[in-house]
Amino acid sequence: MKPLGWLPWTTLAVSGAGAAVAAYLTYEHFTAGTTLACPETGVVNCVKVTSSAYSSFLGVPVALLGLGFFVAMVVLSLPPAWRTASPWPGRLRLAAVAVGVLFVCYLIWAELFRIDAICLWCTVVHALTLVLFGLVAIRQALTGSTVPSYEG
Repeated sequence: MKPLGWLPWTTLAVSGAGAAVAAYLTYEHFTAGTTLACPETGVVNCVKVTSSAYSSFLGVPVALLGLGFFVAMVVLSLPPAWRTASPWPGRLRLAAVAVGVLFVCYLIWAELFRIDAICLWCTVVHALTLVLFGLVAIRQALTGSTVPSYEG
């Protein structure tokens, strides 16, 4: 197996997992569900977080933005996007995930300092975004090195 040949597949799996969790949060947002399997009292309170003023950004539900982000990352993580000779898919992947991390920082700030509650499902999305950033950044950093590109 080629060095780091696992990285594109891992990126695809993390993106898919993020899309699944974001889809669940989007479903819960639009159905006003409370089946988040998360306590509704104390510091861990998914309902308080997902129904707060910070659950929308510029009028768009944050869960829907997360779903769009992860679906885009799934597309950018498909094998053909890793095999292309063009540098643009890699650059687009890195730019997208960098914006994702900045948004995650904003959401964590909102949870900790404005809402005074943490959502476990949101934390999963945050963690997956950070892992995705690490994977994409490592691969982008090694693109110019002697590590062979993914050939599927």
